[in-house]
Amino acid sequence: MSGTLVTVEELAARIGDPAWRVFDCRHDLQNVEYGADAYAKGHVPGALFLHLDRDLSGEKNGRNGRHPLPDPAAFARRMGECGVGPDTQAVAYDNESGVFAARLWWMLRWLGHDKVALLDGGLPAWRRARQALVTEVPVVAPAAFVARPRPMTVDADFVQGRLPSLKGMIIDARAPERFSGEQETLDPVGGHIPGAVNRFYFDNLDDAGCHFKPAEQLRGEFEALLAGRDPAEIIQQCGSGVTACHNLLAMEIAGLKGSKLYPGSWSEWCADPARPVATGM
Repeated sequence: MSGTLVTVEELAARIGDPAWRVFDCRHDLQNVEYGADAYAKGHVPGALFLHLDRDLSGEKNGRNGRHPLPDPAAFARRMGECGVGPDTQAVAYDNESGVFAARLWWMLRWLGHDKVALLDGGLPAWRRARQALVTEVPVVAPAAFVARPRPMTVDADFVQGRLPSLKGMIIDARAPERFSGEQETLDPVGGHIPGAVNRFYFDNLDDAGCHFKPAEQLRGEFEALLAGRDPAEIIQQCGSGVTACHNLLAMEIAGLKGSKLYPGSWSEWCADPARPVATGM
């Protein structure tokens, strides 16, 4: 059982194993039906599809960000419908370097289920290894999934109330041009939370942009960013609480555990004009 990454070879050896459940998390923020369409054309054998908006997010109200967390009980029911029980090894993958699959990884851990990992390299690695893709949608027996939410998040009030003391303790996973405010492509306001530092999630990957860097390399890079701070004091955010999970996973791989997620992230923060905004690097 794994709590961070599994290889193509490890997953291929477990296809058909009832103790393992595989999830296809492909998505495109500009074309929200891309993932479902791609899944229908071919997916890892036995994989079920989870949609970022419909399965991995809750209802939006215009003030809680683009991808608010779902109700824990509702998400637990969904996982039970997908056959995830207390002893199930869940594996998530996507086609986008793990940015969407990492959301499922974090959410299951948020609800107390540690037996969840990413397919390292995702679907591109699976294809390169010449592993099979299928179009059949599996029928799975439901399981009893009990949500045991952990205190792994902070909200906007927490962040705003502690801004002077949080300098360097907020890590923003967005691309540098969005963090600086020079090129905002998804939200109406450019910039970042004052005091935040930038760690683009893509920097967690190897030169091919496919596999995660080795644990030792990730540890060195994040320790340089933390500058002696306790990982448990760090708040992770991004545009909408999705790619921040990639940094959370990278730090877990590196053995730097305990950071919290600000789920609303920049899309929630900038929805209130009273909240302060910083620009530049």
